[in-house]
Amino acid sequence: MPFTLPSRTPSGPRRRSLLAGAAGAAAGSALLVGCSGSDSASGTTSGSSSAAARARARAARDSEQLARRYEAVLAAHPALDARLSPLLAEVVRHAEAFGGGKRAKPSTGASASASPTASSPSASGSPEVPVMEKDARGELAAAERALADRRMKALADVPGELARLLASVAAAGAAHAFLLTEDKK
Repeated sequence: MPFTLPSRTPSGPRRRSLLAGAAGAAAGSALLVGCSGSDSASGTTSGSSSAAARARARAARDSEQLARRYEAVLAAHPALDARLSPLLAEVVRHAEAFGGGKRAKPSTGASASASPTASSPSASGSPEVPVMEKDARGELAAAERALADRRMKALADVPGELARLLASVAAAGAAHAFLLTEDKK
């Protein structure tokens, strides 16, 4: 009687399944806004709700500042439009999810008048943009990572629903940083 090995089916999810799930979670981060956990049921007080309001306002401002960075890079490097516009749209949705200013559809680099060689801030206070596209993407990635790190550190100080939103947006920021540093050629 010949000896046969039993077939081995991997136990648990495969790596592709996990990566696809993580990418989907990052892309759909704005969906967590609809979570309906009641912070009053968890025992928050007016002091902690004002701290949560401050944290929410700061997160909105941070996302708005990041959106301005994306717009400055798009103005200086219109060739990055296809790559950066979806990420900019996500950042704008994040700002709105935190209660930030409702903005019109993000502007793209196609209508920009800035030259790719302009690396100094404009009169409107736009951030400096490196001359090289790769450097500009690298700075955006660094900004995304730094903001994601700050948001992760803030999780312990905010109530449940806001913590979930911060975590989700931080995960999206980390995914953006990866996409910005990935070479596509």
